[in-house]
Amino acid sequence: MTDKVVVITGASRGIGRATAIAAAARGFRVCVGYASNETAARQVVAAIEGRNGKAIAVKCDVGDERDILAMFKAADGFGTLGALVNNAGIVGTTSRVDEMSAERIQRMMAVNVTGSILCAREAVKRMSTRHGGQGGVIVNLSSVAAKLGSPNTYVDYAASKGAIDSFTIGLGHEVAGEGIRVAAIRPGLIDTEIHASGGDPDRAHRLADGVPMKRVGTADEIASAIVWLMSDDASYVTSAILDVSGGR
Repeated sequence: MTDKVVVITGASRGIGRATAIAAAARGFRVCVGYASNETAARQVVAAIEGRNGKAIAVKCDVGDERDILAMFKAADGFGTLGALVNNAGIVGTTSRVDEMSAERIQRMMAVNVTGSILCAREAVKRMSTRHGGQGGVIVNLSSVAAKLGSPNTYVDYAASKGAIDSFTIGLGHEVAGEGIRVAAIRPGLIDTEIHASGGDPDRAHRLADGVPMKRVGTADEIASAIVWLMSDDASYVTSAILDVSGGR
């Protein structure tokens, strides 16, 4: 499909890992962004290289602008940027809003919202025809939580994903005439490690009966939707948000 570079944040595990492998299979050179687990990130690189793909691992906490700038500098040395997948995100432990600290909320927004916007800023600088680029695609990871609100669980996380929905629409309109498409995926209950990081590892499977399809989704199912949005098959899709949630 292409020999361009895709930057994928949070690509050492879960949806990010699956997307990195799927994108490499379609010809992208993959910049595997990871926050802390270098071993896991290098395993993703090895999996890609084992299938004759090309990948590099770059440490990047998207809550830190300096890390973001360094990641894109590394990507510049790897080839021409053609896509960004804003996948990195965090979730807090189950909590009501009246129990949340300012520090928790600020970190949530710094990673899930500000980090995604800053990564998109750097991608636009490289891909926009306004800046001499060749165009490209930005795919943001939202969540069905943006629609449901996640009461008594993590309203702050839901709010951060609502911001991603708005950002996707606005940025998509802003750069539509500059060769860049912007879209978002809203996953539902997906079998990944994010639930464990929120202190409730069995959450997805426990709630599966509430999904119209009566099951949780897989990281590969989300990755398939992401790489479709990155492909020319989605050439007329921008400022769009696609639910991949089993109907939830």
